[in-house]
Amino acid sequence: MSLVAIRTEVFSEPLALAGIARAEIALRLATLMEKTPYSRRFSAVPTLAQFQERAARGAGQVLLLDEDLLGGAPMADALASLPHAAPVIFLGAPERQEEAAHLVARREIEFVTKAGDFSCMAAAVVARGMEAAAKLDRVSLPRGVETSADLSEIFRHEINNPLTGILGNAELLLTHRDRLPAPDGQRLQTIVELAVRLRETIRRLSNDWEASAQAERSL
Repeated sequence: MSLVAIRTEVFSEPLALAGIARAEIALRLATLMEKTPYSRRFSAVPTLAQFQERAARGAGQVLLLDEDLLGGAPMADALASLPHAAPVIFLGAPERQEEAAHLVARREIEFVTKAGDFSCMAAAVVARGMEAAAKLDRVSLPRGVETSADLSEIFRHEINNPLTGILGNAELLLTHRDRLPAPDGQRLQTIVELAVRLRETIRRLSNDWEASAQAERSL
């Protein structure tokens, strides 16, 4: 039995799940992950079907996928079949960088080029994602919030709705920017930009908590 298969059986609920076709790459990654605090929460599977099935069950808050498992299919197609809340890291050949660029720009994936000792970079990116996921796991729900679904609802309404009002009013004032002193117009533009950033953060956190709620219901 390969090391990859052994790890798949031992760690039924990994924090990071990898889909790696070649056993030597999986072994190299596993060895590098041993040097991190989360080594026993890293698991790898050798086929795309196993990877998709386990990811759909919520096994892996960080997903690492080798392009070799895609059989030449577009990365966007593989991404569509994976949980949206989990960050995805693709291992790809240099010639796939152009394909990956727009996905990276939209923060939908991270891309590690398969050149040189790329396993070191892949392990570092995975470890960083695992650290962030572990911190999220340690966040306790506020008083009066019993489930992840409750917290998701708070994000969507109690926070997002007032923020939408702030953003709308600031954008309305910007339509009259030509009547304002230049410094005031710039301050309004800063408010809009920061509100948009905050809205995207709330959306991401809300999706994360909603995914947690779905996982709770499936147990």
